[in-house]
Amino acid sequence: MTVEVGDVAPAFTLYDTDKNSRSLGEFRGKNVVLAFFPGAFTGLCTKEMCTFQDQLQEFNQSNCQVIGITVDSPFAQKEWTDKNNIDYPFLSDFNRQVVAEYDVTFKNLAGLEGYVSANRAIVVVDPEGIIKYKWIAPNPGVEPDYDEIRTAVK
Repeated sequence: MTVEVGDVAPAFTLYDTDKNSRSLGEFRGKNVVLAFFPGAFTGLCTKEMCTFQDQLQEFNQSNCQVIGITVDSPFAQKEWTDKNNIDYPFLSDFNRQVVAEYDVTFKNLAGLEGYVSANRAIVVVDPEGIIKYKWIAPNPGVEPDYDEIRTAVK
């Protein structure tokens, strides 16, 4: 299934870094930036998620919740977010269901045959639950346009 701009964002519930269930629905009434990325403890992923942390106040002022999503375990995410002083929610899609529903999977990351991760992708969901912006990296080594994302949530 492919979801596109204008579609209702697929609902999901995933574990956060404290192993609590978190759902997309709990953020209804806010803009939501779903920041999918390949993996914690990697250079560009760290740079991207720290950039969101550095700009978090601006996103919050736009009634926006940033959420990081990767296929890493909640345990790895916890260590990584603590190490990088990231305080917005990170959700673990360890069963890869959400990356498949949002059509943002990346196969054979770093040449690891059979390994499926999230691609680097951004999905902005409006307060009513409609996808208003979607960007998928042509490859995981490309960063998103942060100005474009901030514009999408305003």
